[in-house]
Amino acid sequence: MAAQGLSPGDPSSFARPDEAEVSSVSLYLDVDFERKVLCGKVDLTVDKKKAEVTHVLLDSKDLNIIKVTGHGSGQVLEFSVGENISTLGSKLEIKLPSTTEMRLMLSILYETDVNSSALQWLPPEQTAGCKHPYLFSQCQAVHCRAMFPCQDTPSVKVTYTAEITAPPELTVLMSARRVGIPTIMPGGLKLHKFEQPVPIPVYLVSIVVGHLESLKIGPRSHVWSEKQYVEKAAYEFAEAGDRSLADVVAHEISHSWTGNLVTNRNFEHFWLNEGFTVFVERKILAKLYGEKARHFSAIGGLKDLKDAISALGENSPLTCLVPDLRGISPEDAFSTVPYEKGHTLLFHLEELAGGPEVFDPFLKAYITKFKYKSIDTDDFKKFLYEYFPNNSLLKEVDWKEWLFKPGMPPVIPKYDTSLQEVCTGLCIKWMEWDAVAGGPCPFKPDDINNMSSGQVREFLAQLLEENPLSVTKLQTMENTYKLNSMGNSEIYFRWLRLGIKGRWKEQVDRALEFVVAQGRMKFVRPLYRDMYDWEDVRDKAIAVFKSNKSKMMYLTAYTVAKDLHLES
Repeated sequence: MAAQGLSPGDPSSFARPDEAEVSSVSLYLDVDFERKVLCGKVDLTVDKKKAEVTHVLLDSKDLNIIKVTGHGSGQVLEFSVGENISTLGSKLEIKLPSTTEMRLMLSILYETDVNSSALQWLPPEQTAGCKHPYLFSQCQAVHCRAMFPCQDTPSVKVTYTAEITAPPELTVLMSARRVGIPTIMPGGLKLHKFEQPVPIPVYLVSIVVGHLESLKIGPRSHVWSEKQYVEKAAYEFAEAGDRSLADVVAHEISHSWTGNLVTNRNFEHFWLNEGFTVFVERKILAKLYGEKARHFSAIGGLKDLKDAISALGENSPLTCLVPDLRGISPEDAFSTVPYEKGHTLLFHLEELAGGPEVFDPFLKAYITKFKYKSIDTDDFKKFLYEYFPNNSLLKEVDWKEWLFKPGMPPVIPKYDTSLQEVCTGLCIKWMEWDAVAGGPCPFKPDDINNMSSGQVREFLAQLLEENPLSVTKLQTMENTYKLNSMGNSEIYFRWLRLGIKGRWKEQVDRALEFVVAQGRMKFVRPLYRDMYDWEDVRDKAIAVFKSNKSKMMYLTAYTVAKDLHLES
């Protein structure tokens, strides 16, 4: 992937906000389910940074740009769309009106492509209700440019408003406040209005359109879903099946501060979003369940990190905490590394600083210092040493080793292992059991019934690090624990991986059903990689992927295709 024409401040964007920066966005779009496009216009407020600037540079990907005019004046403006560069799309260069004003407004008439990488159009049969179509967007990391022309770099933050028309039986939601009550327009479509007054990177602009209902779960919170799932979702989110995946809810809530309020300047510094968010997420778990739960979650995260680094290669530059993304798509760099390696660094820094009672105030000061801003790792380091000017231990941190050396972190904290011990004991017992020798089975359902869901997950994760279990052992485990009936995706995912690694053919169809039903890359990618490594089922896995690729989110399909060696 060539890097020609890309921004010097962001290797994944064509924008030059140092010359002319977009500060606000207004969307006026019609949701066309028949054609599977969004069509309409976007108004951009552009602030020139220098009086002599004559053009504004935007990112665009597979958009049909029809016309660009000066907002209000109607003056038609010249524009050009550059060559398409892999996943990054094209540079959209617009000649600005000749004026002494430093703030300008542009109107861009356009429509999205039917194969927009930002949008997922589901036919009725793919929804729970099977009666109405469904649309949702996913713009992170670099796909907002496939939804509307913009400066698609996290170094730029914008406020936005939107007016969206859609079929009257459907609800429209966005990552913004709803304004007023939807109204029926001439022709029968319903108009929905939104406003987002907080400046955000455009990858956070999102839309969903479907036959949705909501339930209130808190003084300021509602959960939205299709009717068939809304009560289940409300139950899960109220404590956030078994309410065992509260860490996912805690993670996304934490992003309100780390990621959304304080944002990485570009995706080379993605750990500032995700490492910090995992760190805050686990602090929430500590408040809910105690400090041991925080340590236990970190232990599980290290296993995920080890697995990700093994898949990428221990010497892969993409396992660096701050990778060089010049000429590399952020999609290819996406992994657990910024999440877990970033968390490990922050936990280590907290220990060096003197513990949570010292580091928590720093964390609050960090968010206050950089709120509404986009920063890089040097900004973080500078503030760390300004806040702790006299801490000799922090001065000894080998930043080159932590940030730019591939592989596992140079220091692994000594986590509390007390919640892990029962998992380790059961793992050892299964590994040492001689299933061939006969005799009574030494295992019973209460082995895992008396564990938390997190401990069951850890038990299976430990087994995944060992030599593959025999099919006889796996069958005995299923007969004892009934793991094939497990409703917890984190547990079921690891159980399926154990079956594939043990070459248990009975589990292949279950694994394929799971990857078709699931959309999360953390589940789908490892299972597809496992099945690719099993030569007897490789072709079947590839065939299932190809037949379902069009129904998958763009990023998931893109990365799985690489995992299956279908794309270079």
